[in-house]
Order: sequence, then C-alpha cells, then structure tokens
Amino acid sequence: MNAETSDAPPTSLVDRTVVPGDTVLDLTAMANQTIKLGAGLRQDCDTISVMKAGKLRLSKPNKYWVESSHKRYVPCVQDTVLGIVVDCKPDNFLVDIKAPTLAFLPVLAFEGGTRRNIPKFETGTLLYVRVVKANNSMNPELSCMDETGKAAEFGQLKDGYMFETSTGLSRMLLGSPTCPVLEALGKKLSYEIAVGLNGRVWVNASSASTVILTSMRGSLSAHISQLRPDVSLSAARMACNPNKTWWLLVMNHPNLLLL
Repeated sequence: MNAETSDAPPTSLVDRTVVPGDTVLDLTAMANQTIKLGAGLRQDCDTISVMKAGKLRLSKPNKYWVESSHKRYVPCVQDTVLGIVVDCKPDNFLVDIKAPTLAFLPVLAFEGGTRRNIPKFETGTLLYVRVVKANNSMNPELSCMDETGKAAEFGQLKDGYMFETSTGLSRMLLGSPTCPVLEALGKKLSYEIAVGLNGRVWVNASSASTVILTSMRGSLSAHISQLRPDVSLSAARMACNPNKTWWLLVMNHPNLLLL
C-alpha cells in the first residue's frame, strides 16, 4: 500500500496518485449515497480499492475512477470513444475501439433504428459511439445514442483526419479547464474535433492546412502543457501565425499522415 496515502482520509485522495491496494472510499460512511465506479476501482465488501496505478478522479456527484495513460484502452460504461468498423454481421457491427477485444454495435442501437432502416457502414468507417456495456468476460457493447435515446453527437464521422494518442492525453484534451492549445486555436481557426477516451482524435476543417495544424497541435499539446502551460499557449499562437520553421516541424512530424 502507498505509505503516503494509506493514512489519509479517502476524500483527500482525489487528484492524488494511488496504487493497487489503496483504499479510497469507506462505504459505511457514505450511507444513502449512490456511488458510480469507473476504470481502475473495485468494491471489496464495504470499501472501494484501487486496481491500477494512476490519479484518483471525481466527477460530481459521486463518480470515481483512476486516470492513467495507456496505449491499450480498457472499456468503461459511459465512455465516449472513436471506433472503426471492421466487419458487418446480421445483428451487429464489429468495431475496433483499441480494446483487448472487438466491440459489438447492434444494428438497432441508433435513433429510430428498426429492421427496415438498418444503417450501412463499410469496413473502415469511423464512428463516434458510447460504451453501454463493459465486462471482462464479454465483448464491450456500443451505442450511437445518448441515455435519452437520441443520436446527439454520435454517429459516423465523415472526411477529416484521425490520429491516435494515449488514453491519458485524450482525457487531458477533454478535461476542464479546456486544453489551452485547442482553446487558442479555436479563437483563430474554424474546425471540428471529436476526442475519444480510447486515445483517438478526429479533426475536420474546410481547408487541409487547418486540419494539419489542429492535428499537429492536438497531438503534441498535452505533452507540452504537462510540462509548461505557458509554452503550450505560445505554441498555439505560433500555430495561428505559421512561419517556415513551424511548417518544417509540421511536415516532419513522424505521426502525421498528410491526406
């Protein structure tokens, strides 16, 4: 058990580093409260303990999870992710979400979905979806609807460019306050972005140069802002007013594929 955190009250562990075996919540002291557990936590009788190292996070009212950075995504219910269709079956689409196993997307998991209007997706189609079932003993299940049964922002992502990063960087891009680089870019450039908690990011804009700049900054911004937020903001301003040095950096980025 982490010696630094083992004697601390559970509420003080939020936003602090925890390791497997740490007890983060005592349910006997939280009577009549509904607790939602996310990735990295499990219930042991009347306590909630940690299963993987990372930072304990809390979203109000009472959802707890351990935030860590991985290349391989571990599905969690209510996560929003970017998936790639790899096969089509009569009842399901098989979707790659960077998890240990492929996920199922039922053909009826769309707003107004019926057997008469089943969507047709080709192999390689990129989808923005929500995880509705996640269990170690079965394939994850996805949906293209929110909790009210509406399509909302879910569905096919057309055109644009998709790049991959770690799950930790994806959470940073989605975090609050807004990632400073994306905030600065949004004041100068017009673009669409969809960030999946599984480490995939999709960007679309009216011009190829805007897509390139946004993809480049989204890919590197979290790395930079973790070290020095002021450098991150300076880089964003530079992106909005590119010069020869900046374009050379973009063109030589090893993870950037130009369309």
